[in-house]
Amino acid sequence: MEVGLALLQLTLNGIAVGSIIALAAVGLTLTYGILRLPNFAHGDFLTLGAYLTLLLNAMGLNIALAMGLGAMLSIAGFLLCEVLIWSPMRDRRATSTTLIIISIGLALFLRNGIIFIWGSSNQSYALPVATAVSFWGGLRMPYYRLIVMGLAVLAVLGLHYILQNTKIGKAMRAVADDIDLASVSGIDVKRVVLWTWVLAGGLTALSGGMYGLITAVRPNMGWFLILPMFAAVILGGIGNPYGAIAGALIIGVAQEVSTYWLPSEYKLGVALVAMVLVLLFRPHGLFRSTI
Repeated sequence: MEVGLALLQLTLNGIAVGSIIALAAVGLTLTYGILRLPNFAHGDFLTLGAYLTLLLNAMGLNIALAMGLGAMLSIAGFLLCEVLIWSPMRDRRATSTTLIIISIGLALFLRNGIIFIWGSSNQSYALPVATAVSFWGGLRMPYYRLIVMGLAVLAVLGLHYILQNTKIGKAMRAVADDIDLASVSGIDVKRVVLWTWVLAGGLTALSGGMYGLITAVRPNMGWFLILPMFAAVILGGIGNPYGAIAGALIIGVAQEVSTYWLPSEYKLGVALVAMVLVLLFRPHGLFRSTI
C-alpha cells in the first residue's frame, strides 16, 4: 500500500512538472511546425520569462500580474529576435544547421545576459506561505503545484480555441501544412509568423513563470528543461501541439516516478531514453505530426 501511495504521489508531482514542460513544448513545436526552426534558445526564453516575473514581483506587483506582464515582455523579445535574426535568415534561405548554431549562440547570449543582470545565485518570488492540500489516502499536493496545473489547463484551452476557432489559428494550420500553397491562397504568411512567435513566446514565458512557483529561479533552469521539451515534442509528433502536451505529461510523470528507483540526478537521462526509443521505433512520434 505504501509503495502504491508513493508512486501515486510521484505521479501527481510529475503531472505538475509535465504541465510546465507542456506549455514550453507547445511553443517549441509551433515554431518548428510553422517556421521549421529547431530553436535551442527556447529554454533560455523560459528562464527570461521567470526572471521578468521575478523583477516585476519584486517591484510590488502581485504574482499573477507579474507573470502576465512578464509574458508580454518576453513576447517582445521573441518578436525582436524575429526581426533581427530569424527573418533575415529565412530570406537568405539558411540551412537547418545554420539555424541550430545561431539558436545555440542566442541561448548562450540570453543566459549570460541574465547572469550579468541578476547574478548566478538562486532567487525566489515573494509569495505568501501556503500549506499543502491533502487528498484521500494521505496524498498531499503543494498549493502552488495545484495552481500550476490549473493555469496549464486554462492555457491549453485558450490555445485550442485559437487554433480551431479563429482565422489566425486556421491560417497557422494551413501554413504548417504547405507554406507555398498557403501563400498562393492569399494567406498573409508574415502575419502568421508574427502570431506564431506571440503564441510561442507567451506560452514559453508563462511556463517559466509557473516553474518559478515550484522551484528556485536560476539562470540555468530553462537549459535543464530543453531536453525534456525536445523529448516531449518528438514523442508527441513534431508540429503537433496536442501531441506535445501529451508527450510532456508522459515525460514529466516518467521523470518523477523514476526517482522511486533512481537518484533524482538521472531525471534527464529518463527523458533522453524516452526520446531515443521513440526515434528508434516511431520516428514520427506517437501522434500525427501536424497542427
